[in-house]
Amino acid sequence: MKVSIITSCYNREATIRNAIESVLAQDYPDIEYIIVDGASKDHSMEIVNEYRNRISKIISEPDHGMYEAINKGIRIATGDIIGLVHSDDMLYEKKTISHVVAEMERTAADFLYGNGIFVSSQDTTQIIRNWRGGHYSKRKIQNGWLPLHPTCYIKKKFLMKWGLYDESFKIAADTDLLVKLLYKENLRVSYLKEYIVRMRMGGLSTDRKKMKEKWNEDIRLYRNHGFNPYWALSLKIVSKIPQFIQAKFMNKKRQYS
Repeated sequence: MKVSIITSCYNREATIRNAIESVLAQDYPDIEYIIVDGASKDHSMEIVNEYRNRISKIISEPDHGMYEAINKGIRIATGDIIGLVHSDDMLYEKKTISHVVAEMERTAADFLYGNGIFVSSQDTTQIIRNWRGGHYSKRKIQNGWLPLHPTCYIKKKFLMKWGLYDESFKIAADTDLLVKLLYKENLRVSYLKEYIVRMRMGGLSTDRKKMKEKWNEDIRLYRNHGFNPYWALSLKIVSKIPQFIQAKFMNKKRQYS
């Protein structure tokens, strides 16, 4: 199966190289790599252009945010499977996409997710949160659980059938899409018990200045889907506590190994 990986970028000269190289280092032979830049004003595109002959498609033009950029990438993608590597993030290892595809083929999955770690933006070896996906059920989604968005790989035909990211959300369109696909629809879902991504802390949803806006968007989307937003969001917040505790143990283990 062909995999289309999309990276959206805007003024990420400090991190875009790591994202690109993590994709180009993959050992899976059939990857279409698409970068959608929002007309960056820093040196992001200079870095992207260093790899131009190894990137399948590059768009650089003004847009209205990350979700518009991702939607552009999905529309032009020709792969069977769509995955995202944000400009602050990195695929976990060079065999990650090979393992994703093998598991999707083995389980005939329409939607796959896995584990991920949040790392310090200054030191990517320092783990801040350890996100283990756990088993999937629609009941868990009602209670605020969702897989970590950048670990999700989805058959393109279902994205095109049931809609892309709702661009009226500036921060929570990923949550809205995941609820739609995993709760409203009946996809074959598979959980890969491996790490898929390293995410730098400090993205839109982890920026304290954006937390109030995200909270309001989450309330709106959960109401749109017929959930009790305060119940779902409260449980979602509580579920993060063990992730920080586990990260501390992982860092200690690394120090003494």
